[in-house]
Amino acid sequence: MKKIVIDSAVCPQTHKCPMVPECPMGAISQNGFGLPEINHDECILCRKCIKICRMGAVREE
Repeated sequence: MKKIVIDSAVCPQTHKCPMVPECPMGAISQNGFGLPEINHDECILCRKCIKICRMGAVREE
């Protein structure tokens, strides 16, 4: 089963993630400036987060 993953080595974790408010399903959350987390039960694989992440830290596996 495919899923979206965030690479912690690439994600800067120094700001509010712009993907969080843009996820149409509300499947992405972030605690402070920590690594965003994806709720795979809620994610519909729309890939919008991949397009939004300017750092290239998000990919589909």
